[in-house]
Amino acid sequence: MTANLPILPKLMVDEAAKAALLEDWGRAGDITSQSTIPADRQATAVIASRRPGVLAGIALAESAFRLTDEAVRFEVLAEDGARLEKGTLVARMSGPARAILSAERVALNYLGHLSGIASATARFADLIAHTKADIVCTRKTTPGLRAFEKYAVRCGGGSNHRFGLDDAILIKDNHIAVAGGVREAIEAAKAFAGHLVKIEVEVDTLDQLREALPCKPDVVMLDNMGPDLLAEGVGIAGGQVLLEASGGIEADTIKAIAEAGVDLISSGWITHSAPVLDLGLDIEIG
Repeated sequence: MTANLPILPKLMVDEAAKAALLEDWGRAGDITSQSTIPADRQATAVIASRRPGVLAGIALAESAFRLTDEAVRFEVLAEDGARLEKGTLVARMSGPARAILSAERVALNYLGHLSGIASATARFADLIAHTKADIVCTRKTTPGLRAFEKYAVRCGGGSNHRFGLDDAILIKDNHIAVAGGVREAIEAAKAFAGHLVKIEVEVDTLDQLREALPCKPDVVMLDNMGPDLLAEGVGIAGGQVLLEASGGIEADTIKAIAEAGVDLISSGWITHSAPVLDLGLDIEIG
């Protein structure tokens, strides 16, 4: 595993894999494998990438096979965060054939989805590697999968934004509207927050940025601004706060956004719309 990646807790991984297996097996289990494969038949299989990308989710795949049958031996051939080429072997399994086939889809679903997120993140990170900006994720995640999807972002070389509503204060346009203004919202947040809670405020205009700066938030999000406005905002802030660009982040726009001088670029697309990375399981014959 890449040195700077967090470790997914085994209990969290096993619970997710178990829930997915139970969903897939239904009331009677894998009746296809039960009906076509003798109970004592052994098999060896490999999981390989069918397209280039970045791997994420190997622990979930391993858990799916282990929970299906502890007799399945799972050999990790590529670690999370690894850059994959077409044909790169990710894992090898050996043991009861029924168990291998019964766990296949759950393992591949997790690997494909999370590796897709890691691959999309890596593409963005590569495009802005020459700048100081970091790509970060958002709360636009699949319900129940947030921890894993944010982990996949890390596998792709990105960083994590807040995990939920309780670990940081992010004042958005609707909060500002109800609070009565940028200054009023930030001051109320500062009066409420503990010393370890960071405060970020979203602004839609440079005038709002100017209003926010004397209140000393930790981060200002410059929402839906083009590169020229972002560069002007960087000049106005003068390094007083971290600046985050958000909105309209795509492969053909992220480079110019990063070159405007912002510190962070947040993208919901990398978690909610990244295409699955195609990985497949094949039985080894002979």
